Amino acid sequence: MNSPTPAPAKAPIGSLRALWPFVRRYRGLFIAWLLALSLSSSASLSLPFAFRIMIDEGFSSGSAGSIDRAFLLLFVVALVLALGTATRFFFVSILGERVVADLRTELYAHLISLDAGFYDRTRSGELVSRLTSDVELIRNIIGSVMSIALRSTITAIGAMVLLFVTSPRLAAWALIGIPLAVLPVIFGARKIRKISRSNQDRIADANALATETLGAVRTVQAHAREGYERGRFANAVDIAVGTARKRIGAQALMTGATITLFFGAITLVLWSGAHDVIAGRMSAGTLIQFVLYALFGGGSVAALAEVWNELQKAAGGMGRINDLLQERPGIVAPANPRVLPSPVRGEIRFDDVTFHYPQRPEAPALEGFNLHVRPGETVALVGPSGAGKSTVFTLLLRFHDPQLGHVSVDGIDLRELDPALLRDAIALVPQQPTLFAASAADNIRYGRLDATDAEVHQAAESAEADGFLDALKDGFASELGERGTRLSGGQQQRVAIARALLKDAPVLLLDEATSALDAQSERAVQHALENLMAGRTTLVIAHRLATVLMADRIVVMDAGRIVAEGTHQQLLAQHGLYAELARLQFLD
Repeated sequence: MNSPTPAPAKAPIGSLRALWPFVRRYRGLFIAWLLALSLSSSASLSLPFAFRIMIDEGFSSGSAGSIDRAFLLLFVVALVLALGTATRFFFVSILGERVVADLRTELYAHLISLDAGFYDRTRSGELVSRLTSDVELIRNIIGSVMSIALRSTITAIGAMVLLFVTSPRLAAWALIGIPLAVLPVIFGARKIRKISRSNQDRIADANALATETLGAVRTVQAHAREGYERGRFANAVDIAVGTARKRIGAQALMTGATITLFFGAITLVLWSGAHDVIAGRMSAGTLIQFVLYALFGGGSVAALAEVWNELQKAAGGMGRINDLLQERPGIVAPANPRVLPSPVRGEIRFDDVTFHYPQRPEAPALEGFNLHVRPGETVALVGPSGAGKSTVFTLLLRFHDPQLGHVSVDGIDLRELDPALLRDAIALVPQQPTLFAASAADNIRYGRLDATDAEVHQAAESAEADGFLDALKDGFASELGERGTRLSGGQQQRVAIARALLKDAPVLLLDEATSALDAQSERAVQHALENLMAGRTTLVIAHRLATVLMADRIVVMDAGRIVAEGTHQQLLAQHGLYAELARLQFLD
């Protein structure tokens, strides 16, 4: 499947501005961090002054008391610096953790609300990469880079001001280095941002490949393709490393040029200052103070260059997160949704429905499709692969809307209903059941979250699942493994049937619910399905004769249309498509 086309790279401020609403939720932590940052920065900028006092008024005076006071002042400044730095680290780290937790939670909640069309064109592995790799970049921004950026900015400005206070003449010369140091940042930023985004794309590609392959590891091993998949993943990782190497090279070049230009200018200025000390125009303490401010300023500018690199890297990740957050579901509840009658009767209508899947616009899945299912009726959908049977389920669950025509339940167009409330009225048993890495009880309770243990056990008993579940080591509390791998295919199907039984919805969709069962298990489950279908409107995608014979009516589909309908005997007598399907599938 194709993933969404990446949006053009944006300026860091444009992408990262979206973080502010998350930061604003924690004003207390944010203000505490700013206060601690101010304290540590003030102490840092006071250190050169304390050193000057120690040299000029401590050593030069020859008085033990002056030396004691000078060193005590230096220790107090260092103590304040340590306290400010520790509290700054604590508050900004906690702030980063909470912002990232909120961002990840909101992104996940948004993704899970998007419609089926979005997931048809997007790889799940890429979305997992957005939730992990990209969000971790944001953790680094909030928990470290943001603090370093503001601290370095304050220190650089403060150091420049204090350089002028210390020696205006030398400080004027120092200004030569700042414009020169900024030039590599200006010229290299756009290139680094572009490479960083490409790097994140390649990481997402590797993650998507790993997720897909590990999810199908049995298929890989069954075909003895471990070596092939190792090669594919290694190639994807090599491509990601290649783009990372380009980014790192550009960052290293920019950082090296910035530091060289800045400290080259500072060295020239200090050389001039050394001559001033020899000539008696400046004290040694003042020169040391100037040197320390110059080092602080130079180090801060170099740190800002590094920070800028990190911002470029994070901007790509935040840009992709923004792209996902800006996705809007194509299937939404109307502003004033109608409500299904209570109780739901379960009358279903497809009126002249035409539908094309977005990824296959040239081929209609349904075309001029008309179907009326009466309340409580069981209708079997029969037809060759690609006839549109599963599309009927897809539209009824409103995973997509038809381009033409209407689908209704109890006389209400599905577009007028809240999708969540519509789906509450429908129970689905798919051909390939989805089980979660949770307990057997929790997997069944997914049909109705407020069900009691007794109701869960009753549903399992009705689905003929209680026997093998009780036999598990921890019974119904046993973990079933990812995708239910600790159960056989037939056992997984019966857990899914128990889930549908527990939901007790008025409309039932069975996508050949007994297809994964052996003959003995099928007979055991047929009775449970008959009880489940009683009094409910049921649509069945049928491939087996036993399933067809349970239906009140059989609808034969081909190429997205209904070509025949009736009972089993009536359709056999017509010697049409159904008779051919029966001969090939049902009666073999």
